[in-house]
Amino acid sequence: MKATEVPLDAQAILGKLVAFNTVSSVSNLELIEWVEQFLHRHDIPTERVPNEDGSKASLLARIGPDVAGGVVLSGHTDVVPVEGQPWQTEPFTLSERDGRLYGRGSCDMKGFLACALATVPHWQQLDLQRPIWLALSYDEEIGCLGAPDMIEQLMAHHPRPDSVIIGEPTLMAPVTQQKGITSLRTTVHGVEAHSSQIPQGISAIHAAARLIERIENIMGELEAEKRLNNAFNVPYSSLHVGRVQGGTAINIMARQCRFDWEIRHLPEDGFDEVFERFTAASNALEQELTARNPHFALETERLTPTVPALADRNNERVLALCDTLLGAREREAVAFATEGGQFQNAGLQVVICGPGSIAQAHQPDEYIESDQLKQCAIFMHRLGEQLTELN
Repeated sequence: MKATEVPLDAQAILGKLVAFNTVSSVSNLELIEWVEQFLHRHDIPTERVPNEDGSKASLLARIGPDVAGGVVLSGHTDVVPVEGQPWQTEPFTLSERDGRLYGRGSCDMKGFLACALATVPHWQQLDLQRPIWLALSYDEEIGCLGAPDMIEQLMAHHPRPDSVIIGEPTLMAPVTQQKGITSLRTTVHGVEAHSSQIPQGISAIHAAARLIERIENIMGELEAEKRLNNAFNVPYSSLHVGRVQGGTAINIMARQCRFDWEIRHLPEDGFDEVFERFTAASNALEQELTARNPHFALETERLTPTVPALADRNNERVLALCDTLLGAREREAVAFATEGGQFQNAGLQVVICGPGSIAQAHQPDEYIESDQLKQCAIFMHRLGEQLTELN
């Protein structure tokens, strides 16, 4: 394929995928069924991995021999909401303008999936010595919830793959590190009183403010202690409070305050180590304020399981493969979460590499450059040709 060529099928398939509203709050089964039918027309076996109530599913498909050593191309099928965003185009209709393809998910990350599906007929014509696996997950955008069962199914019931390429938008640059993320909710139970009688009560809002200040100060401590990884544009583990709710009226000491927050930890830190700093402050504050009134209480819960970080280790073979397919390129790191750490924890070599820019993801008028689809299509063709060789 020439560098100036984009398979027409890739853009057509992208249009089909974008047309499915797969916002995380709704089912993705219509998209999964369409992909199944597409693959079955090409005699590719597929395997669903449903969620607990059957409303969503991941999908596994193998192109090539049923042997170990394959390459997994992994992407999520869900997208973020469009409500409240000032779109100039119809979000779930792919539209082309000035070399850009607009639509929700075009960049994050249905463009990657479209390129993979469009290359299936080419792969089938090759004498593949190792398989190419397609792994489509659900609910990545709300905590990488679908990938663990899919990975378990793949590892427990099929010959072990060798490498995983996560097709998140990286402008086709190989990414070897990502931060882990944990979403949390802290609820402060105060004691109501008239605001003119401060000693009688304990304001949940005031107590929450002390903890929120502590959350921000933890970042300063990590930076001062030089717990840094300069591959990231924010080189320390970051903590952020995104939403605060509490209080009844301006003249009532708040009975409850709740704040939602996150920890994005470096691969070197880990969630537990960073969270312990908050826990120590929370325990000390609870002890102080329950001494004043035993009805005061604090509780913190995880909203989703921790998404593990991706560390730059045990990835020599997959990086060598990317060098062959792309040419030698500088390795990068990203702060956004992916399913990479989950695959790495299963013992597989992982790199994040896909078309489009994260700067366009989650935005109104999300788009992917046509040239990025071209580059990804070339990458997919070269991958198949590389897997015709035993090495």
